[in-house]
Amino acid sequence: MSILEKVWARGKEFLGVKYPIMCGAMTWVSDFNLAKAISDNGAFPTLAGGNMEPDLFEKEVDKFIANLKTPFAVNLITIAPNFRKQYEIVQSKNVPFVIFAGNFPKIHDVQGMKKAGKRCMAFASTDQISEQMIRFGCDALILEGSEAGGHIGYVSTMILLQQILFKTKDVPVFVAGGIGTGKMMAHMLLMGAAGVQLGTRFVVSEECNVHPNFKQAFIKARARHAIATPQYDQKLHVVAVRALKNKAMEQFGKLQLELLKKMEAGEITHEEAQFEVERFWIGGLRKAAVEGDVDYGSVMAGQSVGLVKKIQPMKEIIEELVNEAEQELQSIKSYLGSL
Repeated sequence: MSILEKVWARGKEFLGVKYPIMCGAMTWVSDFNLAKAISDNGAFPTLAGGNMEPDLFEKEVDKFIANLKTPFAVNLITIAPNFRKQYEIVQSKNVPFVIFAGNFPKIHDVQGMKKAGKRCMAFASTDQISEQMIRFGCDALILEGSEAGGHIGYVSTMILLQQILFKTKDVPVFVAGGIGTGKMMAHMLLMGAAGVQLGTRFVVSEECNVHPNFKQAFIKARARHAIATPQYDQKLHVVAVRALKNKAMEQFGKLQLELLKKMEAGEITHEEAQFEVERFWIGGLRKAAVEGDVDYGSVMAGQSVGLVKKIQPMKEIIEELVNEAEQELQSIKSYLGSL
């Protein structure tokens, strides 16, 4: 048995796949096409619920159930307007895993899915939240550092490892945010991770359906180009989004200021303003990922975009990650043996 097989045995058994390498849920990106490529090559696919309309969402879920031969997850954004309807659809379907994202799920959300036979996973941004998610009944945690793309927390992967990974033994913990190589994957596993989650690296796979302009923007970008959006005022809660710096990032700043003025003037409610914030990113991502407008669309990417150099078949990406990880583990073993 290889070293890799030993160190990721827990994650492999939990997910029920050959490689406990999860594909992050990326709205307009993590569709069936990408999921099938992930699944066919031994890794773990995820359907991004986003704010998909219920009818379309149900069709996508059914497609996953009917055509994927390995386990998969459906990612539900708790703050999305269509969350409750999506929740009910997943609850009634033969979906093996549910990942709660966007905000932390309520205990009844977790318990409702568990009663329906689903394994539940949630993100944890602090040690208190990780303990709460375990108390609620979550079967595994995902630590996603602020280096990741899309909606992010405020703490880096480096800190989350020390706050949560090193202390959590009750449930498997998967690590995300800034991981782009098999070498780094090996070190996460040695630290105690059950597996890892990647997103940015999979966007530039041949099988990913995003617009060619979107992929080229990734390949051209450096790590520092993936920046996080600021929150200008506590009156308008903004979950930070990491994306490549472009005209859309500038527009989002202006949108926040406009919404704050309208709220102060009583022209819109806080709830309406919050909806406009979320709609901006969902619409902007579609403009970039589907239509190819990488100037005025949202090019969500993690800082690992600086490690992306070329478009590759998914088979090659997965094999590269696995081989690099095993080589790194063998190298560490040789080094330690020589001490």
